[in-house]
Amino acid sequence: MNMPRLKPVEGWRPNALLRSAHRCVLALTVSIGTSVLAPGLARADDWGCQVLLCLSNRGGPEQYGACVPPIERLWSALRHGDTFPTCDFGAGGSQGMFATNTFASGGYCREDLLYRGGREQSELMCRATGAINVEIDNQLYTRVWWDVAGAGSTVTEYYGTGSTQVPSQVPSAVPYDPSRSAALFLQQQSEQQNTAGGRGH
Repeated sequence: MNMPRLKPVEGWRPNALLRSAHRCVLALTVSIGTSVLAPGLARADDWGCQVLLCLSNRGGPEQYGACVPPIERLWSALRHGDTFPTCDFGAGGSQGMFATNTFASGGYCREDLLYRGGREQSELMCRATGAINVEIDNQLYTRVWWDVAGAGSTVTEYYGTGSTQVPSQVPSAVPYDPSRSAALFLQQQSEQQNTAGGRGH
Protein backbone atom coordinates (compact mmCIF):
# COMPACT_ATOMS: atom_id res chain seq x y z
CA MET A 1 0.00 0.00 0.00
CA ASN A 2 1.38 3.39 -0.95
CA MET A 3 1.64 6.36 1.38
CA PRO A 4 -1.53 8.52 1.33
CA ARG A 5 -0.94 11.40 -1.07
CA LEU A 6 -1.97 15.03 -0.82
CA LYS A 7 -3.05 16.41 -4.15
CA PRO A 8 -2.54 20.18 -4.30
CA VAL A 9 -5.48 21.94 -5.90
CA GLU A 10 -5.30 25.47 -7.22
CA GLY A 11 -6.93 27.91 -4.80
CA TRP A 12 -6.61 25.67 -1.75
CA ARG A 13 -6.67 27.50 1.54
CA PRO A 14 -4.01 26.63 4.20
CA ASN A 15 -6.67 25.08 6.45
CA ALA A 16 -7.71 22.62 3.74
CA LEU A 17 -4.10 21.56 3.28
CA LEU A 18 -3.63 21.25 7.03
CA ARG A 19 -6.73 19.10 7.46
CA SER A 20 -5.47 16.82 4.71
CA ALA A 21 -2.01 16.72 6.30
CA HIS A 22 -3.44 15.67 9.65
CA ARG A 23 -5.62 13.01 8.05
CA CYS A 24 -2.47 11.69 6.40
CA VAL A 25 -0.59 11.61 9.72
CA LEU A 26 -3.33 9.46 11.18
CA ALA A 27 -3.31 7.24 8.09
CA LEU A 28 0.41 6.60 8.64
CA THR A 29 -0.45 3.84 11.08
CA VAL A 30 -1.89 1.76 8.26
CA SER A 31 0.67 2.85 5.67
CA ILE A 32 3.76 2.20 7.79
CA GLY A 33 2.38 -1.07 9.09
CA THR A 34 1.79 -2.24 5.52
CA SER A 35 5.27 -1.11 4.45
CA VAL A 36 6.82 -3.14 7.27
CA LEU A 37 4.82 -6.23 6.31
CA ALA A 38 5.41 -5.78 2.57
CA PRO A 39 8.51 -3.59 2.13
CA GLY A 40 8.56 -4.11 -1.64
CA LEU A 41 5.36 -2.09 -1.91
CA ALA A 42 6.75 1.04 -0.23
CA ARG A 43 7.62 3.91 -2.59
CA ALA A 44 11.09 5.46 -2.54
CA ASP A 45 9.77 8.87 -1.39
CA ASP A 46 7.42 7.55 1.30
CA TRP A 47 9.92 8.18 4.11
CA GLY A 48 10.28 11.87 3.20
CA CYS A 49 6.50 12.31 3.10
CA GLN A 50 6.03 10.47 6.39
CA VAL A 51 8.68 12.69 8.00
CA LEU A 52 7.07 15.87 6.67
CA LEU A 53 3.60 14.91 7.86
CA CYS A 54 4.82 13.82 11.31
CA LEU A 55 6.84 17.02 11.75
CA SER A 56 3.73 19.07 10.95
CA ASN A 57 1.85 17.57 13.92
CA ARG A 58 1.20 20.22 16.57
CA GLY A 59 1.51 17.55 19.30
CA GLY A 60 5.09 16.74 18.34
CA PRO A 61 6.63 14.54 15.65
CA GLU A 62 6.41 11.32 17.68
CA GLN A 63 2.98 11.79 19.27
CA TYR A 64 1.60 8.92 17.16
CA GLY A 65 3.24 5.50 17.28
CA ALA A 66 3.27 5.30 13.49
CA CYS A 67 5.52 8.36 13.37
CA VAL A 68 8.20 6.97 15.70
CA PRO A 69 10.10 4.79 13.17
CA PRO A 70 10.37 7.40 10.37
CA ILE A 71 11.23 10.20 12.82
CA GLU A 72 13.84 8.13 14.67
CA ARG A 73 15.35 7.32 11.28
CA LEU A 74 15.39 11.06 10.53
CA TRP A 75 17.24 11.92 13.77
CA SER A 76 19.82 9.22 13.02
CA ALA A 77 20.30 10.46 9.45
CA LEU A 78 20.71 14.10 10.52
CA ARG A 79 23.19 13.16 13.26
CA HIS A 80 25.28 11.39 10.61
CA GLY A 81 25.23 14.43 8.33
CA ASP A 82 22.82 13.00 5.75
CA THR A 83 20.64 15.33 3.70
CA PHE A 84 17.08 16.05 4.71
CA PRO A 85 14.65 13.64 2.97
CA THR A 86 12.44 14.94 0.20
CA CYS A 87 8.78 14.37 -0.54
CA ASP A 88 6.89 14.60 -3.81
CA PHE A 89 3.17 14.89 -3.10
CA GLY A 90 2.33 14.12 -6.73
CA ALA A 91 0.61 16.38 -9.24
CA GLY A 92 1.75 19.95 -8.83
CA GLY A 93 4.73 19.05 -6.63
CA SER A 94 4.99 19.93 -2.95
CA GLN A 95 5.44 23.69 -3.21
CA GLY A 96 2.75 24.26 -0.57
CA MET A 97 4.34 22.13 2.16
CA PHE A 98 8.03 21.63 2.86
CA ALA A 99 10.56 21.45 5.68
CA THR A 100 14.13 22.63 6.18
CA ASN A 101 16.66 21.77 8.87
CA THR A 102 19.00 24.33 10.40
CA PHE A 103 21.69 23.21 12.83
CA ALA A 104 21.48 25.07 16.11
CA SER A 105 24.22 27.25 17.59
CA GLY A 106 24.60 30.29 19.79
CA GLY A 107 23.55 32.30 16.74
CA TYR A 108 20.43 30.24 15.94
CA CYS A 109 18.48 29.01 18.95
CA ARG A 110 15.43 29.48 21.12
CA GLU A 111 16.13 32.00 23.85
CA ASP A 112 15.24 29.51 26.60
CA LEU A 113 17.65 26.92 25.14
CA LEU A 114 20.66 29.25 25.15
CA TYR A 115 23.36 28.91 27.80
CA ARG A 116 26.95 29.89 28.45
CA GLY A 117 29.48 27.08 28.00
CA GLY A 118 32.89 26.31 26.60
CA ARG A 119 36.10 27.65 28.06
CA GLU A 120 35.42 29.80 31.12
CA GLN A 121 31.70 29.83 30.26
CA SER A 122 32.46 32.43 27.61
CA GLU A 123 30.69 30.82 24.63
CA LEU A 124 27.01 31.16 23.88
CA MET A 125 25.67 27.69 23.06
CA CYS A 126 22.34 26.02 22.29
CA ARG A 127 20.90 22.99 24.10
CA ALA A 128 19.39 21.71 20.82
CA THR A 129 21.21 20.14 17.88
CA GLY A 130 18.95 21.66 15.25
CA ALA A 131 15.57 23.08 14.27
CA ILE A 132 13.28 21.89 11.51
CA ASN A 133 10.94 24.54 10.13
CA VAL A 134 7.81 23.17 8.45
CA GLU A 135 6.06 25.63 6.15
CA ILE A 136 2.61 25.32 4.63
CA ASP A 137 1.64 27.79 1.91
CA ASN A 138 4.88 29.67 2.67
CA GLN A 139 3.83 30.22 6.30
CA LEU A 140 5.70 28.72 9.24
CA TYR A 141 3.44 26.02 10.69
CA THR A 142 5.67 24.13 13.13
CA ARG A 143 9.27 24.43 14.27
CA VAL A 144 10.74 21.33 15.88
CA TRP A 145 13.91 21.69 17.96
CA TRP A 146 15.55 18.25 18.06
CA ASP A 147 18.03 16.58 20.40
CA VAL A 148 17.21 19.13 23.09
CA ALA A 149 19.58 18.52 26.01
CA GLY A 150 20.17 14.96 24.77
CA ALA A 151 19.39 12.58 21.94
CA GLY A 152 15.75 12.02 21.14
CA SER A 153 14.04 14.86 22.99
CA THR A 154 12.25 17.58 21.05
CA VAL A 155 10.41 20.87 21.55
CA THR A 156 7.64 21.63 19.05
CA GLU A 157 6.43 25.15 18.43
CA TYR A 158 3.05 25.34 16.71
CA TYR A 159 2.08 28.41 14.67
CA GLY A 160 -1.19 27.26 13.08
CA THR A 161 -4.70 28.39 13.96
CA GLY A 162 -5.16 28.88 17.70
CA SER A 163 -1.45 28.70 18.43
CA THR A 164 -0.42 29.19 22.05
CA GLN A 165 2.82 27.18 22.07
CA VAL A 166 5.42 29.87 21.53
CA PRO A 167 8.34 31.12 23.63
CA SER A 168 7.71 33.81 26.23
CA GLN A 169 7.54 37.45 25.18
CA VAL A 170 6.29 36.52 21.70
CA PRO A 171 2.68 37.29 20.73
CA SER A 172 0.60 34.18 20.00
CA ALA A 173 1.07 32.71 16.51
CA VAL A 174 3.80 35.18 15.54
CA PRO A 175 6.98 33.31 14.62
CA TYR A 176 10.11 34.73 16.17
CA ASP A 177 13.52 34.77 14.50
CA PRO A 178 15.91 32.29 16.22
CA SER A 179 18.88 34.27 14.86
CA ARG A 180 17.84 37.18 17.13
CA SER A 181 17.55 35.12 20.32
CA ALA A 182 21.21 35.57 21.25
CA ALA A 183 20.86 39.37 21.33
CA LEU A 184 17.74 39.10 23.52
CA PHE A 185 19.45 36.58 25.82
CA LEU A 186 22.53 38.80 26.25
CA GLN A 187 20.38 41.89 26.81
CA GLN A 188 18.40 40.06 29.50
CA GLN A 189 21.62 38.90 31.21
CA SER A 190 23.02 42.42 31.11
CA GLU A 191 19.84 43.83 32.67
CA GLN A 192 19.92 41.20 35.40
CA GLN A 193 23.57 42.01 36.18
CA ASN A 194 22.80 45.74 36.29
CA THR A 195 19.85 45.12 38.62
CA ALA A 196 21.97 42.90 40.88
CA GLY A 197 24.80 45.47 40.83
CA GLY A 198 22.38 48.27 41.76
CA ARG A 199 21.20 46.33 44.78
CA GLY A 200 24.79 45.88 45.95
CA HIS A 201 25.40 49.62 46.29
